[in-house]
Amino acid sequence: MRTTLNRVLLALAGLVLLAVGLAVLVGGLDLQRHWNFTVPDWWPFTGPKDVLLTDRSRTRYRSDDWWWPVVFAVLGALVLGSLWWLLAQTRTRRVRQLRLDSGDGHGALLRGRSLERMLVAESDAYDGVAWAGARLIRRRGAPEARLVLGLEPHAAPREVVAGLDDSVLTAARTSTGLEDLPAEARLRAVRHRAARVT
Repeated sequence: MRTTLNRVLLALAGLVLLAVGLAVLVGGLDLQRHWNFTVPDWWPFTGPKDVLLTDRSRTRYRSDDWWWPVVFAVLGALVLGSLWWLLAQTRTRRVRQLRLDSGDGHGALLRGRSLERMLVAESDAYDGVAWAGARLIRRRGAPEARLVLGLEPHAAPREVVAGLDDSVLTAARTSTGLEDLPAEARLRAVRHRAARVT
């Protein structure tokens, strides 16, 4: 969700900046006169000496009672939205550490990346898997594994998923002492050249 929102916000910001930049470029270089074309009446820049806001535009609503509250409300909403977006970038659901029961009453800490590397190594070694990626996230307070697997041409997806659940995920549950480690696997086919038959 956050990645999609980031892409949408960046695309909108890029489109706005592109439109403003083109408007400034056309007016600043006086391209409509040099290239002999006309711009619409609403175009903000029609020549090199034009400004974005004229004196009349800047002072038109100053005497109205609603002007300053609206300006402050819009600017405040922009600042709050920007702060929310910035904080959303720093907040992650990725598991940094897992507390394991070591049997001595104190417990032990396992880094989340160590468990991710183990999942990747075990999945890579499984027959039919060309490459693997793993991420450990926290969902409803419990860790969950997200796996991305590149499958070889001869691999059967159902067998690979069942085998990974029986071997890789069971080993992860046993070694960490977790009663449950739900996992989501995304399977991708590995591109390969067609084999010649003679």
